[in-house]
Amino acid sequence: MTARVFIDGEAGTTGLQIRERLALRTDLELISIPEESRKDPAARADYLNMADVAILCLPDEAAKESVEFITNDTTRVIDASSAHRVAEGWAYGFAEMDPDQGDIIAAAARVANPGCWPQGLIAAVRPLVAAEILPAGFKVNYHGISGYSGGGKGMIADYEGRGNSANTFAPYALTFNHKHLPEMTEYALIDDAPLFTPSVGNYYKGMLTVVPLNLAVLDKVPTGAQIHEALADHFAAVPGSFVEVAPFEAINRSEDLDPQALNDTNRMSLHVFANDARAQAAIVAVYDNLGKGASGAAVQNLNLMLGVDQTTSLAA
Repeated sequence: MTARVFIDGEAGTTGLQIRERLALRTDLELISIPEESRKDPAARADYLNMADVAILCLPDEAAKESVEFITNDTTRVIDASSAHRVAEGWAYGFAEMDPDQGDIIAAAARVANPGCWPQGLIAAVRPLVAAEILPAGFKVNYHGISGYSGGGKGMIADYEGRGNSANTFAPYALTFNHKHLPEMTEYALIDDAPLFTPSVGNYYKGMLTVVPLNLAVLDKVPTGAQIHEALADHFAAVPGSFVEVAPFEAINRSEDLDPQALNDTNRMSLHVFANDARAQAAIVAVYDNLGKGASGAAVQNLNLMLGVDQTTSLAA
């Protein structure tokens, strides 16, 4: 049976990426609203209700409106906005979060696609809290850099307009009140929001995130090897995981730690570094903010919901 898929907001950065990944699928029928009707609520409602799966690539308020337009009990939804990520009744669309998360997504009528930044934090911290290596009350710091495509059309136009004169490393969210904080706190299993300091770089896509760990504050201090083992065990237990844990090595630098290294894939690579004598460690994640961080994750969730191989339409 051919599934009808409607991308509400297909002209945006995420929507275009999803459509590109799905364009050659023979098991799907992509239904597309005429350009002149994209802002017509009645027309959008018609397309939302005729779809088997609606993928929302919209600002938060518009995404909430789209969900309200759905009046049947058959249209399933993947929301790529941040509107429903901690909402009751919505499955969180990070399939590698837990070994059974893929099954939860597959059975869900409503799936909240995760944000790009939260995935690096959740992948690094949640397995350690679950394994009782870190307590839920541990004070988490989180920083990193992402390509400017994560800021949407406005930021893309700004950076591309300024070219080489654009800021090469621009910290933001300096009021420490980023919209991703509730999502990070909820799914990393931590009691308090992390101290989050994101940055944007003068390149299109790809991201690198870092969770530094000051382990000396713990009553029972884990070694770097124990942290690495917990992460490796977690992701090895996830069926079809796109998250890989690099070998544990004592190195000062690595060419693999390039925010653009996994562009155009749906992979995430985790790296653990530690100095046991100082009781310090860091977990670094590398992934594509438009791949695993957005459109790739949405396609992975769609595949799970339709019962097809997770890797379909995704470059591993």
